[in-house]
Amino acid sequence: MSTHEFTREDSIHMARALHVAERGLYTTDPNPRVGCVLVKQGRIVGEGWHRWAGEDHAEVAALRSAGNDAEGATAYVTLEPCCHHGRTPPCTQALIRAGIARVVAAMRDPDPRMAGNGLKALAAAGIATQCGLLAADAEALNAGFCKRMRSGRPLLRSKLAMSLDGRTALASGESKWITGEPSRRDVQRWRARSSAIMTGVETVLADDPQLNVRLDDGQDAVLQPVRVILDSALRTPGAARIAAPPGRAIILTAVSQADRQAVLSAAGFEIQTLKTGHDGRLDLASVLDYLGRCEFNEVWVEAGPVLNGALLRENLVDEWIIYLAPCILGNEARGLFRLPSLKRMADRHPLQLLDVRQIGSDLRLRYRRIDG
Repeated sequence: MSTHEFTREDSIHMARALHVAERGLYTTDPNPRVGCVLVKQGRIVGEGWHRWAGEDHAEVAALRSAGNDAEGATAYVTLEPCCHHGRTPPCTQALIRAGIARVVAAMRDPDPRMAGNGLKALAAAGIATQCGLLAADAEALNAGFCKRMRSGRPLLRSKLAMSLDGRTALASGESKWITGEPSRRDVQRWRARSSAIMTGVETVLADDPQLNVRLDDGQDAVLQPVRVILDSALRTPGAARIAAPPGRAIILTAVSQADRQAVLSAAGFEIQTLKTGHDGRLDLASVLDYLGRCEFNEVWVEAGPVLNGALLRENLVDEWIIYLAPCILGNEARGLFRLPSLKRMADRHPLQLLDVRQIGSDLRLRYRRIDG
Protein backbone atom coordinates (compact mmCIF):
# COMPACT_ATOMS: atom_id res chain seq x y z
CA MET A 1 0.00 0.00 0.00
CA SER A 2 1.64 3.22 -1.16
CA THR A 3 1.32 6.42 0.87
CA HIS A 4 3.05 8.78 -1.58
CA GLU A 5 3.40 9.65 -5.26
CA PHE A 6 0.00 11.29 -5.51
CA THR A 7 -0.71 13.30 -8.63
CA ARG A 8 -2.26 16.74 -8.98
CA GLU A 9 -5.41 15.06 -10.28
CA ASP A 10 -5.49 12.86 -7.17
CA SER A 11 -5.43 15.95 -4.99
CA ILE A 12 -8.21 17.61 -6.98
CA HIS A 13 -10.49 14.59 -6.70
CA MET A 14 -9.79 14.06 -2.98
CA ALA A 15 -10.55 17.73 -2.35
CA ARG A 16 -13.87 17.15 -4.09
CA ALA A 17 -14.52 14.10 -1.91
CA LEU A 18 -13.88 16.18 1.21
CA HIS A 19 -16.26 18.86 -0.04
CA VAL A 20 -18.92 16.22 -0.68
CA ALA A 21 -18.36 14.76 2.81
CA GLU A 22 -19.18 18.13 4.37
CA ARG A 23 -22.77 17.74 3.18
CA GLY A 24 -23.21 15.36 6.11
CA LEU A 25 -21.74 17.80 8.62
CA TYR A 26 -24.98 18.14 10.61
CA THR A 27 -26.50 14.68 10.24
CA THR A 28 -24.14 11.68 10.47
CA ASP A 29 -23.73 11.26 14.24
CA PRO A 30 -22.49 9.02 15.72
CA ASN A 31 -20.82 8.03 12.45
CA PRO A 32 -18.04 10.00 10.75
CA ARG A 33 -18.61 12.36 7.84
CA VAL A 34 -17.37 10.60 4.70
CA GLY A 35 -17.38 11.47 1.01
CA CYS A 36 -16.51 9.35 -2.00
CA VAL A 37 -15.80 10.33 -5.62
CA LEU A 38 -15.46 7.78 -8.44
CA VAL A 39 -13.25 8.78 -11.37
CA LYS A 40 -12.77 6.95 -14.67
CA GLN A 41 -10.53 8.14 -17.48
CA GLY A 42 -10.25 11.53 -15.83
CA ARG A 43 -14.01 12.03 -15.52
CA ILE A 44 -16.13 11.90 -12.35
CA VAL A 45 -18.68 9.14 -12.88
CA GLY A 46 -20.21 9.02 -9.41
CA GLU A 47 -20.09 10.57 -5.98
CA GLY A 48 -21.84 10.14 -2.66
CA TRP A 49 -21.67 10.96 1.01
CA HIS A 50 -22.88 9.45 4.23
CA ARG A 51 -26.08 11.24 5.21
CA TRP A 52 -27.56 9.51 8.28
CA ALA A 53 -26.45 6.67 10.57
CA GLY A 54 -27.99 3.44 9.33
CA GLU A 55 -28.21 4.62 5.74
CA ASP A 56 -25.80 3.95 2.86
CA HIS A 57 -22.17 4.79 3.43
CA ALA A 58 -20.47 7.18 1.02
CA GLU A 59 -18.92 4.42 -1.10
CA VAL A 60 -22.23 2.65 -1.65
CA ALA A 61 -23.97 5.92 -2.53
CA ALA A 62 -21.22 6.74 -5.04
CA LEU A 63 -21.39 3.28 -6.60
CA ARG A 64 -25.14 3.61 -7.02
CA SER A 65 -24.67 7.00 -8.64
CA ALA A 66 -22.05 5.60 -11.07
CA GLY A 67 -23.91 2.44 -12.06
CA ASN A 68 -21.99 0.38 -14.63
CA ASP A 69 -19.37 3.13 -14.99
CA ALA A 70 -17.93 2.10 -11.61
CA GLU A 71 -16.06 -0.85 -13.10
CA GLY A 72 -12.39 0.05 -13.54
CA ALA A 73 -12.77 3.40 -11.75
CA THR A 74 -10.67 4.93 -8.98
CA ALA A 75 -12.47 5.59 -5.72
CA TYR A 76 -11.36 8.64 -3.72
CA VAL A 77 -12.72 8.27 -0.21
CA THR A 78 -12.07 10.53 2.78
CA LEU A 79 -11.89 7.64 5.26
CA GLU A 80 -10.70 4.06 4.88
CA PRO A 81 -13.61 1.89 3.67
CA CYS A 82 -15.14 -0.24 6.40
CA CYS A 83 -14.71 -4.02 6.35
CA HIS A 84 -17.00 -5.01 9.22
CA HIS A 85 -20.74 -5.60 9.46
CA GLY A 86 -22.44 -2.81 11.39
CA ARG A 87 -25.85 -1.34 10.62
CA THR A 88 -24.86 -1.65 6.95
CA PRO A 89 -22.74 -4.24 5.07
CA PRO A 90 -18.97 -3.71 4.55
CA CYS A 91 -18.06 -1.11 1.95
CA THR A 92 -14.97 -3.10 0.97
CA GLN A 93 -17.16 -5.87 -0.41
CA ALA A 94 -19.26 -3.38 -2.39
CA LEU A 95 -16.13 -1.87 -3.95
CA ILE A 96 -14.74 -5.30 -4.82
CA ARG A 97 -18.02 -6.47 -6.38
CA ALA A 98 -18.25 -3.27 -8.45
CA GLY A 99 -14.84 -3.90 -10.00
CA ILE A 100 -13.13 -0.79 -8.64
CA ALA A 101 -9.52 -0.76 -9.83
CA ARG A 102 -7.95 1.62 -7.29
CA VAL A 103 -8.86 3.11 -3.93
CA VAL A 104 -7.26 6.27 -2.55
CA ALA A 105 -8.13 6.98 1.10
CA ALA A 106 -7.38 10.26 2.84
CA MET A 107 -6.75 8.54 6.19
CA ARG A 108 -7.05 5.25 8.01
CA ASP A 109 -10.14 4.69 10.10
CA PRO A 110 -9.25 5.24 13.79
CA ASP A 111 -11.96 2.74 14.80
CA PRO A 112 -10.01 -0.09 16.48
CA ARG A 113 -12.16 -2.60 14.57
CA MET A 114 -10.52 -1.32 11.40
CA ALA A 115 -6.82 -0.62 12.08
CA GLY A 116 -6.06 -0.68 8.35
CA ASN A 117 -7.99 -3.89 7.73
CA GLY A 118 -10.26 -2.27 5.16
CA LEU A 119 -7.34 -1.30 2.95
CA LYS A 120 -5.75 -4.71 3.49
CA ALA A 121 -8.96 -6.43 2.35
CA LEU A 122 -9.03 -4.32 -0.81
CA ALA A 123 -5.37 -5.02 -1.57
CA ALA A 124 -5.92 -8.75 -1.02
CA ALA A 125 -8.63 -8.59 -3.69
CA GLY A 126 -6.18 -7.09 -6.18
CA ILE A 127 -7.25 -3.46 -5.84
CA ALA A 128 -4.44 -0.89 -5.82
CA THR A 129 -4.61 1.12 -2.59
CA GLN A 130 -3.04 4.34 -1.37
CA CYS A 131 -3.59 6.28 1.85
CA GLY A 132 -2.60 9.63 3.29
CA LEU A 133 -3.77 12.18 0.70
CA LEU A 134 -5.06 15.36 2.41
CA ALA A 135 -5.04 13.42 5.67
CA ALA A 136 -4.95 16.54 7.88
CA ASP A 137 -8.11 17.89 6.21
CA ALA A 138 -9.86 14.55 6.64
CA GLU A 139 -8.84 14.41 10.31
CA ALA A 140 -10.15 17.94 10.90
CA LEU A 141 -13.50 17.05 9.34
CA ASN A 142 -13.92 14.23 11.86
CA ALA A 143 -11.84 15.48 14.78
CA GLY A 144 -14.47 14.44 17.33
CA PHE A 145 -14.96 10.95 15.90
CA CYS A 146 -11.19 10.44 15.75
CA LYS A 147 -10.72 11.53 19.34
CA ARG A 148 -13.54 9.31 20.58
CA MET A 149 -12.16 6.28 18.75
CA ARG A 150 -8.68 6.85 20.19
CA SER A 151 -9.47 7.98 23.73
CA GLY A 152 -13.09 7.06 24.45
CA ARG A 153 -13.96 10.72 24.99
CA PRO A 154 -15.56 13.32 22.69
CA LEU A 155 -13.92 16.48 21.43
CA LEU A 156 -14.94 19.30 23.77
CA ARG A 157 -15.36 22.86 22.50
CA SER A 158 -16.39 25.71 24.76
CA LYS A 159 -17.91 28.90 23.39
CA LEU A 160 -17.44 32.21 25.17
CA ALA A 161 -18.52 35.72 24.24
CA MET A 162 -16.73 38.66 25.80
CA SER A 163 -16.14 42.38 25.61
CA LEU A 164 -12.74 43.88 24.85
CA ASP A 165 -12.07 44.01 28.58
CA GLY A 166 -12.79 40.29 29.01
CA ARG A 167 -16.29 40.53 30.48
CA THR A 168 -19.23 38.27 29.68
CA ALA A 169 -22.14 39.99 31.43
CA LEU A 170 -23.01 43.01 33.50
CA ALA A 171 -22.92 42.71 37.28
CA SER A 172 -26.71 42.23 37.15
CA GLY A 173 -26.24 39.18 34.92
CA GLU A 174 -27.56 40.87 31.77
CA SER A 175 -25.65 39.58 28.74
CA LYS A 176 -27.98 39.92 25.71
CA TRP A 177 -26.37 40.75 23.51
CA ILE A 178 -22.61 41.28 23.71
CA THR A 179 -21.96 40.02 20.20
CA GLY A 180 -23.70 40.85 16.94
CA GLU A 181 -26.18 38.85 14.91
CA PRO A 182 -23.53 37.37 12.54
CA SER A 183 -21.70 35.84 15.50
CA ARG A 184 -24.92 34.40 16.87
CA ARG A 185 -25.62 32.80 13.47
CA ASP A 186 -22.11 31.37 13.51
CA VAL A 187 -22.80 29.82 16.93
CA GLN A 188 -25.86 28.09 15.49
CA ARG A 189 -23.68 26.40 12.86
CA TRP A 190 -21.25 25.20 15.53
CA ARG A 191 -24.18 23.87 17.54
CA ALA A 192 -25.55 22.09 14.48
CA ARG A 193 -22.35 20.10 13.90
CA SER A 194 -22.18 19.01 17.54
CA SER A 195 -23.47 15.75 19.01
CA ALA A 196 -24.45 17.43 22.26
CA ILE A 197 -24.64 20.88 23.83
CA MET A 198 -23.56 20.93 27.47
CA THR A 199 -24.25 23.56 30.10
CA GLY A 200 -24.31 23.94 33.86
CA VAL A 201 -27.34 24.29 36.09
CA GLU A 202 -26.36 27.88 36.96
CA THR A 203 -26.88 28.86 33.31
CA VAL A 204 -30.24 27.05 33.25
CA LEU A 205 -31.37 28.89 36.38
CA ALA A 206 -30.12 32.28 35.20
CA ASP A 207 -31.07 32.26 31.50
CA ASP A 208 -33.53 29.38 30.95
CA PRO A 209 -32.01 28.64 27.51
CA GLN A 210 -33.34 26.16 24.96
CA LEU A 211 -29.91 25.33 23.48
CA ASN A 212 -31.35 23.94 20.28
CA VAL A 213 -30.29 24.58 16.68
CA ARG A 214 -32.04 27.35 14.78
CA LEU A 215 -30.54 27.80 11.32
CA ASP A 216 -31.83 30.43 8.91
CA ASP A 217 -29.59 29.61 5.94
CA GLY A 218 -31.88 27.11 4.24
CA GLN A 219 -30.25 24.10 5.89
CA ASP A 220 -33.11 21.81 6.88
CA ALA A 221 -31.17 18.56 7.41
CA VAL A 222 -30.03 18.88 11.02
CA LEU A 223 -29.86 16.23 13.71
CA GLN A 224 -30.75 18.20 16.84
CA PRO A 225 -27.94 17.83 19.41
CA VAL A 226 -28.68 16.25 22.77
CA ARG A 227 -28.87 18.85 25.55
CA VAL A 228 -26.81 17.94 28.62
CA ILE A 229 -27.06 19.72 31.99
CA LEU A 230 -24.48 19.24 34.73
CA ASP A 231 -26.59 19.52 37.86
CA SER A 232 -24.92 17.94 40.90
CA ALA A 233 -27.83 18.64 43.28
CA LEU A 234 -30.83 18.35 40.88
CA ARG A 235 -31.77 22.02 40.96
CA THR A 236 -33.06 22.13 37.37
CA PRO A 237 -36.69 23.37 37.29
CA GLY A 238 -39.19 20.94 35.86
CA ALA A 239 -40.49 23.71 33.58
CA ALA A 240 -37.05 24.55 32.15
CA ARG A 241 -37.27 25.31 28.42
CA ILE A 242 -34.25 23.15 27.66
CA ALA A 243 -36.50 20.06 27.79
CA ALA A 244 -38.95 21.45 25.23
CA PRO A 245 -37.20 21.23 21.81
CA PRO A 246 -37.20 17.99 19.80
CA GLY A 247 -34.60 15.45 20.84
CA ARG A 248 -33.15 14.33 24.13
CA ALA A 249 -32.35 16.33 27.26
CA ILE A 250 -30.12 14.67 29.88
CA ILE A 251 -29.38 15.77 33.43
CA LEU A 252 -26.15 14.46 34.90
CA THR A 253 -26.27 14.54 38.67
CA ALA A 254 -24.37 13.43 41.74
CA VAL A 255 -27.36 12.64 43.94
CA SER A 256 -30.11 10.04 44.08
CA GLN A 257 -33.40 11.71 44.96
CA ALA A 258 -36.28 9.55 43.74
CA ASP A 259 -39.01 12.18 44.16
CA ARG A 260 -37.04 14.92 42.42
CA GLN A 261 -35.98 12.56 39.64
CA ALA A 262 -39.60 11.55 39.07
CA VAL A 263 -40.62 15.19 38.59
CA LEU A 264 -37.81 15.83 36.12
CA SER A 265 -38.41 12.57 34.25
CA ALA A 266 -42.08 13.51 33.85
CA ALA A 267 -40.93 16.83 32.37
CA GLY A 268 -38.98 14.97 29.68
CA PHE A 269 -35.51 14.76 31.15
CA GLU A 270 -33.33 11.67 31.25
CA ILE A 271 -31.46 11.41 34.57
CA GLN A 272 -28.04 9.85 34.96
CA THR A 273 -26.16 9.69 38.29
CA LEU A 274 -22.37 9.82 38.04
CA LYS A 275 -19.50 9.81 40.54
CA THR A 276 -18.51 12.95 42.41
CA GLY A 277 -15.20 14.62 42.96
CA HIS A 278 -13.68 15.62 46.26
CA ASP A 279 -15.86 18.77 46.42
CA GLY A 280 -19.13 16.84 46.11
CA ARG A 281 -19.68 18.09 42.57
CA LEU A 282 -19.74 15.93 39.48
CA ASP A 283 -16.38 14.50 38.53
CA LEU A 284 -15.75 16.11 35.14
CA ALA A 285 -13.51 13.32 33.88
CA SER A 286 -16.35 10.88 34.57
CA VAL A 287 -18.71 13.19 32.70
CA LEU A 288 -16.52 13.03 29.59
CA ASP A 289 -16.22 9.27 29.89
CA TYR A 290 -20.01 9.03 30.03
CA LEU A 291 -20.41 11.30 27.00
CA GLY A 292 -18.00 9.08 25.11
CA ARG A 293 -20.04 6.00 26.00
CA CYS A 294 -23.06 7.83 24.59
CA GLU A 295 -21.16 7.93 21.26
CA PHE A 296 -21.01 11.72 21.21
CA ASN A 297 -18.25 12.89 18.87
CA GLU A 298 -18.28 16.66 19.39
CA VAL A 299 -19.65 18.34 22.51
CA TRP A 300 -20.32 22.10 22.47
CA VAL A 301 -20.23 23.88 25.84
CA GLU A 302 -22.23 27.03 26.54
CA ALA A 303 -21.82 27.74 30.22
CA GLY A 304 -20.91 30.32 32.80
CA PRO A 305 -17.69 31.07 34.68
CA VAL A 306 -18.09 28.27 37.25
CA LEU A 307 -18.20 25.37 34.81
CA ASN A 308 -15.74 26.96 32.40
CA GLY A 309 -13.35 27.63 35.25
CA ALA A 310 -13.52 23.99 36.35
CA LEU A 311 -12.99 22.75 32.77
CA LEU A 312 -10.02 25.09 32.36
CA ARG A 313 -8.39 23.99 35.63
CA GLU A 314 -8.64 20.34 34.61
CA ASN A 315 -7.52 21.07 31.03
CA LEU A 316 -10.49 19.19 29.57
CA VAL A 317 -11.48 21.56 26.75
CA ASP A 318 -9.90 20.79 23.38
CA GLU A 319 -10.88 24.08 21.75
CA TRP A 320 -11.95 27.42 23.17
CA ILE A 321 -14.01 29.49 20.72
CA ILE A 322 -14.19 33.08 21.88
CA TYR A 323 -16.25 35.82 20.26
CA LEU A 324 -14.67 39.19 21.00
CA ALA A 325 -17.07 42.12 20.72
CA PRO A 326 -15.98 45.76 20.22
CA CYS A 327 -17.39 47.08 23.48
CA ILE A 328 -16.33 47.75 27.07
CA LEU A 329 -18.39 46.53 30.04
CA GLY A 330 -16.23 47.80 32.93
CA ASN A 331 -14.55 46.29 35.94
CA GLU A 332 -17.81 45.54 37.79
CA ALA A 333 -18.99 43.20 35.03
CA ARG A 334 -18.55 39.42 35.21
CA GLY A 335 -15.49 37.62 33.91
CA LEU A 336 -15.00 34.50 31.80
CA PHE A 337 -13.75 32.09 34.44
CA ARG A 338 -14.11 31.57 38.16
CA LEU A 339 -10.64 30.50 39.19
CA PRO A 340 -8.52 30.57 42.34
CA SER A 341 -6.12 33.49 42.48
CA LEU A 342 -2.81 32.67 40.82
CA LYS A 343 0.30 33.31 42.89
CA ARG A 344 2.87 33.03 40.10
CA MET A 345 2.90 33.67 36.36
CA ALA A 346 4.12 30.08 36.01
CA ASP A 347 0.65 28.98 37.16
CA ARG A 348 -1.19 30.68 34.31
CA HIS A 349 -3.17 28.61 31.79
CA PRO A 350 -1.47 28.76 28.36
CA LEU A 351 -3.43 28.31 25.14
CA GLN A 352 -2.37 28.07 21.50
CA LEU A 353 -4.09 30.28 18.93
CA LEU A 354 -5.51 28.30 15.99
CA ASP A 355 -7.12 31.04 13.93
CA VAL A 356 -8.76 34.46 13.96
CA ARG A 357 -11.72 35.42 11.82
CA GLN A 358 -13.79 38.59 11.63
CA ILE A 359 -17.52 37.88 11.82
CA GLY A 360 -19.56 41.01 11.41
CA SER A 361 -18.07 43.55 13.81
CA ASP A 362 -16.76 40.82 16.14
CA LEU A 363 -13.65 38.66 16.09
CA ARG A 364 -13.82 34.89 16.51
CA LEU A 365 -10.73 33.49 18.21
CA ARG A 366 -10.08 29.75 18.27
CA TYR A 367 -7.62 28.40 20.82
CA ARG A 368 -6.37 24.92 21.49
CA ARG A 369 -5.37 23.59 24.87
CA ILE A 370 -1.70 22.88 25.47
CA ASP A 371 -1.19 19.47 27.02
CA GLY A 372 1.37 18.79 29.69
